[in-house]
Amino acid sequence: MQDRIKYWRGIEELENTPEFAKHAHNEFPEFLPLNETQGESQSSEVTAPRRDFLKLLGFGLAAATLASCEAPVRKAIPYLNKPVDVEPGVANWYASTYFSHGDYNSILVKTREGRPIKIEPNPSSGVTPLGTSPRAQASVLNVYDNNRLRTPLIKGKEAKWEQVDREITSKLNGINGKVAIVSSTVISPSTKQLIDEFGGRFGNFEHVVYDANSASALLGANGGVVPGYDFSKANIIVGINADFLGSWIAPTPFAKQYIKNRKVNPDKKEMSRHYQFETMLSLTGANADVRVPIKPSEEAAVVTALYNSITGQGGSAPANFDKKAFAAVVKDLNANKGKALVVSGSNDPAVQTLVTAINQALGAEGATINAAAPYFVKQGNDAQMIRLINEMNAGTVGAVFFYNANPAYDHPLADKVVSGLKKVGLKVSFAERVDETAALVDYVTPDNNYLESWNDYEPQRGFLSLAQPVISPIFTTRQMQDSLLTWSGSKTTFYDYIRNNWRKIATGDFNKFWEKAVHDGVLENGTSLLKTNPAAANTLTAAAAASSLSGRRAASGIEAVLYEKIQIGPGYEANNPWLQEMGDPISKATWGNYVAMPRKMAEEMGLTQDTVVKVTTANGKTIELPVLVQPGQAQGTVSIAMGYGRELDSMPVVKGLGANAFPIATVANNSVIFSSPVKIEKTDAISPIAQMQTHHTIMDRLVVQENTLAKYKENPKEVTEYVRLTTHDGPVKPATISLWEDYEYKNHHWGMVIDLNSCIGCGACTLSCHIENNVPVVGKAEVINRRDMHWLRIDRYYSAVEHEEGDYQTMEDPAENPSVIFQPMLCQHCNHAPCETVCPVAATMHSSEGINQMVYNRCVGTRYCANNCPYKVRRFNWFAYANNDKFDYNMNNDLGKMVLNPDVTVRSRGVMEKCSFCVQRVQLGKLEAKRENRRPKDGEIVTACAQSCPTDAIVFGDMLDPESRISQILVREQGERAFHVLEEINTQPNVTYLTKIRNLA
Repeated sequence: MQDRIKYWRGIEELENTPEFAKHAHNEFPEFLPLNETQGESQSSEVTAPRRDFLKLLGFGLAAATLASCEAPVRKAIPYLNKPVDVEPGVANWYASTYFSHGDYNSILVKTREGRPIKIEPNPSSGVTPLGTSPRAQASVLNVYDNNRLRTPLIKGKEAKWEQVDREITSKLNGINGKVAIVSSTVISPSTKQLIDEFGGRFGNFEHVVYDANSASALLGANGGVVPGYDFSKANIIVGINADFLGSWIAPTPFAKQYIKNRKVNPDKKEMSRHYQFETMLSLTGANADVRVPIKPSEEAAVVTALYNSITGQGGSAPANFDKKAFAAVVKDLNANKGKALVVSGSNDPAVQTLVTAINQALGAEGATINAAAPYFVKQGNDAQMIRLINEMNAGTVGAVFFYNANPAYDHPLADKVVSGLKKVGLKVSFAERVDETAALVDYVTPDNNYLESWNDYEPQRGFLSLAQPVISPIFTTRQMQDSLLTWSGSKTTFYDYIRNNWRKIATGDFNKFWEKAVHDGVLENGTSLLKTNPAAANTLTAAAAASSLSGRRAASGIEAVLYEKIQIGPGYEANNPWLQEMGDPISKATWGNYVAMPRKMAEEMGLTQDTVVKVTTANGKTIELPVLVQPGQAQGTVSIAMGYGRELDSMPVVKGLGANAFPIATVANNSVIFSSPVKIEKTDAISPIAQMQTHHTIMDRLVVQENTLAKYKENPKEVTEYVRLTTHDGPVKPATISLWEDYEYKNHHWGMVIDLNSCIGCGACTLSCHIENNVPVVGKAEVINRRDMHWLRIDRYYSAVEHEEGDYQTMEDPAENPSVIFQPMLCQHCNHAPCETVCPVAATMHSSEGINQMVYNRCVGTRYCANNCPYKVRRFNWFAYANNDKFDYNMNNDLGKMVLNPDVTVRSRGVMEKCSFCVQRVQLGKLEAKRENRRPKDGEIVTACAQSCPTDAIVFGDMLDPESRISQILVREQGERAFHVLEEINTQPNVTYLTKIRNLA
């Protein structure tokens, strides 16, 4: 008995043995240093502290302090007088608006006990009723960013608001020279009016608007506004370097419009046709029916040829161009006048002037372009900003204020911005953190986060929306508009200012009008409040534009294109770890930028993926980045994303990632051009790119399916390939052969349908799932190790090159200009789940309603389930990500953890996790229905991924309800477009896909 007691030692005894100390040091040398004497004798002193020891065993800090009796006494104190709108455990929803650098979303904000934790679309909105952008989804984390400024700064040092207000007011009263407010696009009518009133005090004032990703030429060619494009009314769409589904102008509303004519079913066998001419493979190009790669210098020739052809001036395909594709475009455009639309992302005034003329010739205005409802989300004026920069350097600017603008980083003339600021007497920034421009000013008066603020917006004429605070300011910050009011000597708050401005359009009792507007979040009765600046309009005629473009020739050297990544935009959201880990929809790369180049070009230069190259720009600046071999990239070109290369301590998430690519942009004829010739040189360095997906084709497996509209019209039942197994009785369906007993679902049977024709691959669903289910961020190194934790991923497949039977190497080589298909991949919730049969502790199990569940407390981390899952959708917690500073970035503190969803367990180290069909939402919906003594209604229970999808590609519901939308789709599409992934292994998934249909020319 004594021996047995001695053998079963407790933790306290074990932790003080030299054997453990030596073993622990070998496993975790960075955490537990080993004394020279440790491990040599029983008398050696062990230095592994008990708290570290418990941490290594998986205990958190709280458990460790409790074990050592160091925890302070904490009491749970109930509300003495409970707030009316707070019910512990019950979510509150508030209508609001997200707008950042062109990205607009009318939203609903979910709060728990006063904490905003989730963003969803506002179905009352006429602009964005479906889905949200990835940036809008992730913006809820920004309010908890520990790196936001907590107080105002004077010369970089913390100060009191009273002192800042006193000094700025005094200096404004004695100002000499021009006063300017520099901002990105402002679509708030009240803010614009306030800025004008603030500037009216000064003899020389200007509100300068510039956008880092400028659309100045588009505005100039269309009377100072973005035309009211309506893709839903277009049978033929032609895009020319315009990523309108990803980052150009208004991708969320454009996606909703675009997909309306792309959905097909047995009752609707028509769809629009989309041609795309572009340099880099964009999200929009990936969705096109016909895609033609072009160099930036070839864009002028393409637009001129289209203009001449459409207007009957004898146009023909440009030299060295796909003549068949060009002829098809011209034929389709001429045959669909009044139902065609041409858009261009160029910032060349001549190009945009011709595009406007083409649309006029096609009868687009009043049809596919709504002249009465232009977009206001881009208002930047390149010429105005360039003039101000020159004036600063000339010493004629007395004061400059920066609002949502960072030209010292993201303007092509950034060096002149820096030198000019030295000659300005009063410099103020409203930045939420110290950015590159804020580091150069005298005063930083930090703005509130938008979730802490009141505001109004008008993204499109006649479509108004409101933003309201859903949480009190966390730090000692102040809304920019309230600062302007204070410095103007006004005692009015901006909330009252907005109310007074909205009295102009109120009908009936104002208080009732206002309460309804705040409750709905939108007012869309055609009333407009926003005043635009018509000074952006140019006077260039189509004939003059065609003449100036006709003499341009394609460049012979390498051309670089600067582009905006969907997840971080121009870089203002770059410090958000959710966005950094989301992954680019095309390259699937995360955590940084790179030089994307075509495979042929890489081979000719002797470059392989991850090789670092030095890129020398037209203005002589150099940047070094790794190469990413990108199918679809135009030959002779490379593309580099903006928004990286940050070195400020206020941006720890993005600090040191990639390089600043803004020097690629150049200034020509008072316009910012986002491409330029470059020189590329190989270096000896290697820098691995963190990619979420490194396989590119389906390698002849029946994973994802696509077909053509022509074949769908001919026979819908032959567009999808179904597996048949050969038996002695002949071919049979896999479902007829099984070792399993089928489940009997008596109450509910939850399932999902994903329409591949509707999925554009934007990734909003991935991010929404990530946020809803407390999925951890793991960082670049872990992504390289293939340890990302996303429960839902978007697999991107390229078409393969022609290959011989059995040549798998060639099968995995994408074509030079491949077609692309996106497939959301999540746990398939199989009725015959391979994972369930191999778990030794029944941690993964099947519910009575068809959901494959994870019982985290049972899981011991064998990972048998992951090995046995054919869909590879299960994720293993290699570390305690949620409690480790190394991984969770902005969530490694109590403030960051305020964003966690309390309805979902935060998983610990050693536990397997995966999609749960948002079971917490399912249970909530069932309980709400039970309380009202009824069954849940179809549409009441929606998964996070389905709710965030801007194209309605994901449908979730009860397959036992014959009236549910999912049941009707399955009945309608059975034997036509409906299929299961890897059907031949008979896992019988509860996730059904619909075959993608292409409308080829």
